[in-house]
Amino acid sequence: MKITLTGLLILVLGSAPAWAILGESESSVTLDQQVLRGADREEARTGYKIHQLTMADGGVVKEFVAPAGLVFGIAWQGSRMPNLQQLLGSHMAELETALQSNARQPGRRPLIVRTDKLVFVSGGHMRAFHGYAYVPSLVPGNVSPEAVQ
Repeated sequence: MKITLTGLLILVLGSAPAWAILGESESSVTLDQQVLRGADREEARTGYKIHQLTMADGGVVKEFVAPAGLVFGIAWQGSRMPNLQQLLGSHMAELETALQSNARQPGRRPLIVRTDKLVFVSGGHMRAFHGYAYVPSLVPGNVSPEAVQ
């Protein structure tokens, strides 16, 4: 029975990309690296850390971690859009609510959403997507929100 559950868990975790979730613990970065089979490069900055995951297709996800161990920001760049539900976690509902209440301007402009709980910017075109998101209340006091990019 334990072997069956372990095998099932491996299949489930390996079937979809996993990312560190905005507002959650830094511990998810290790799982990200294993599931994505990407290279994790950790960089210490004044007041925070960046985990940069580089995937085989060249896509990059940066996860910004506060000294308290929470992911306060995420940035991405690559040939395809990342799974935003996975990246944003519970903050996805905030994004959806903001998008429903605001009419989008037509044209080729980045999507920008700013609320008290979430800042989300995403742009690009086929095979060249980029963006970032952060939770203003989680950004360390000595760090500028512009660091998340």
